[in-house]
Amino acid sequence: MKFLIVLGSIIVPIVMLMLQGKSIKWRMVFNVVSVLSAIIFGNISALAIYEILRDRAVFMTSIHAIFLNPMFLITGAYLGVYLIYRLMIISYDEVYM
Repeated sequence: MKFLIVLGSIIVPIVMLMLQGKSIKWRMVFNVVSVLSAIIFGNISALAIYEILRDRAVFMTSIHAIFLNPMFLITGAYLGVYLIYRLMIISYDEVYM
């Protein structure tokens, strides 16, 4: 599983980079999905923190329940891959443009 996570974080941004080079529509899709992911990720985080503070359950283990939320994990994973993709675009532009 660790191997798949590392391999995915390398291959997926490269595939995204190649797709966005073929059509501007892909770039728009990646950007829109990243904005939606950031909104969802941020709201899940904020709501989890709010619930902990509201319930006065400020223990170190309480906040870790957020990692059981599949939407939190999916959006966080996409944002991580998207960040690598954007860094690849910036690096390419600095070298070849």
